[in-house]
Amino acid sequence: MSFGKFILLLLSVLTAGLPANAAPQSSIALHGAPLLDKDFTAFPYVNPEAPKGGTLTLGVLGSYESVNPLIVQGTPASGIREFVVEALMARSLDEPFTLYGLLADSIDVADDRKSVTFTINPAARFSDRQPVTPEDVVKSFALLKEKGRPNHRTYFAKVTSAEKVGERGVKFTFQDATDRELPLILGLMPVFAARDMTPEQFETAGMKPLLGSGPYTVSNIDAGRSISYRRDPDYWGKDLPVNRGRFNFDDIRFDYFRDASVMFEAFKSGNLDLRLEDDPGRWAGGYDIPPVHDGRIVKAEFDIGLPAGMTAFVFNTRRPIFADPRVRRALMMLFDFEWSNRVLYNGLFKRTESYFERSYLASTGHQADARERSLLAPFPDAVRPEFMEGTYRFPGSDGSGQNRPNQKAAFALLTEAGLVLKDGRMIDPKTGKQLAFEILANSNAQEALLLSYARSLAPLGISVRVRVVDSAQYQQRLSSFDFDMIQNSWPSSLSPGNEQLFRWSAKTADSKGSYNFAGVRNPAADAMIESMLAADSETDFVSSVRALDRVLLSGDYVVPLFYTPRQWVAYWARLKHPDKTPIFGYAVDTWWIEGK
Repeated sequence: MSFGKFILLLLSVLTAGLPANAAPQSSIALHGAPLLDKDFTAFPYVNPEAPKGGTLTLGVLGSYESVNPLIVQGTPASGIREFVVEALMARSLDEPFTLYGLLADSIDVADDRKSVTFTINPAARFSDRQPVTPEDVVKSFALLKEKGRPNHRTYFAKVTSAEKVGERGVKFTFQDATDRELPLILGLMPVFAARDMTPEQFETAGMKPLLGSGPYTVSNIDAGRSISYRRDPDYWGKDLPVNRGRFNFDDIRFDYFRDASVMFEAFKSGNLDLRLEDDPGRWAGGYDIPPVHDGRIVKAEFDIGLPAGMTAFVFNTRRPIFADPRVRRALMMLFDFEWSNRVLYNGLFKRTESYFERSYLASTGHQADARERSLLAPFPDAVRPEFMEGTYRFPGSDGSGQNRPNQKAAFALLTEAGLVLKDGRMIDPKTGKQLAFEILANSNAQEALLLSYARSLAPLGISVRVRVVDSAQYQQRLSSFDFDMIQNSWPSSLSPGNEQLFRWSAKTADSKGSYNFAGVRNPAADAMIESMLAADSETDFVSSVRALDRVLLSGDYVVPLFYTPRQWVAYWARLKHPDKTPIFGYAVDTWWIEGK
């Protein structure tokens, strides 16, 4: 089924919202019904007969300080959450938000929607062969709620109790019934053997892996340099429908690199098996090498049905220099997308104009409907008219690099904000201080774009410093919001929900480790997220998301950059993948090695 036909099917489903189940179910969808029936044998985007074996080696830029990805402290190693620690239910990558049984073989949402009960699969085992029990689920929940990352603490604060019921059940009771996504969020909660570590050990960055129930165990740790996983031949869930055709490699290894060019050379020499390319210049010209010409390396472009999300320069509005939205809007106008795309990226990017770009959830080009206008009515100043009408487009240029019309418009805004150009410096006449800020980066690969942006501000007397730091320092400064501006990407799905609180809610604006990097404190944004979480139909949900999009765009919190229309993946030809690509894009856990 094509993505377009899928969306039509989705919108045609009776969308009474999250169903109040009369009896426990083996699957659940946020809106409508799951696409797969209870007797499905495998996801439609896998090869159920894929051979097992071989080693997959992947590259990661940076380093790591911890093997616990569930806490704030320390940069975590890749792969733990994906391969070692499982959730109660597994997400289908070919549906907006649908879960099927994994550690829990059933889910039961109460009629009043104020609680949900999961029943643990009696076959579920941790890697030490001890059974996964309701007590493990309750203890995992308690640690995540009290000591986990801010996203878990934010989500789980809505849960008033977690308790064992019967022999295999776990019941979560909610504050109220307004968050229709919360049962599914709990279904994705990572479960680990809390008995294996103390609460103090859990929240301290270190090299003691979590004891999980997943298809792999950690086989080797070379702190900060590499981490390896070995497939568990006795993995309890290998024959479950949600796992059939997945986790085909005997070993998976992540190698860490301090420099992007060195990592690329490692791929070209065969030391890495696959890379997701994000550099258009490299995609266009960097693969002109013999292994590509003779077919040993494959360059593939995969369709993806997910929103592109928002990639942007982010203003830290906690800083006084960015307190005035007119200043922020002026700095937005001075980004020359057309020149950057042509000169730096071979014209392969498209301009980002929505927080849900590349999807039907984007407000761009859509006039606000009656439901949106009703939601936004209590906040008459939250959305500018051009965004309400869907007619706004971010300033463009002729690509020559001159950008004079936008410079004039930006100058007018800066003047309106009270700044003056004096002796070649844009200053605040009250303090005499120049408009100056630092852009923080953690990769040399960002420098060309950041420096070109800095140069585009210089004609108006704005001083910008680009500072590149190592990944550990970068993460620490992000967690404490110790920056003026960063380049960041907020990915999105077709079912945005509680993670939006973690990004835009006033409650997370000062929460260390949250993704509210811009420091958004906007009552309208909070109200739109609340409406999104309470939406009981697909049409209300889409309206709520688009209304949130309009609020965020009107807030001038970021300088939107660009996105890739497809996924660019290069891999050595011994790797094979299924014919069907799910709407979430390529999934490496469905790949395998041929001719081991």
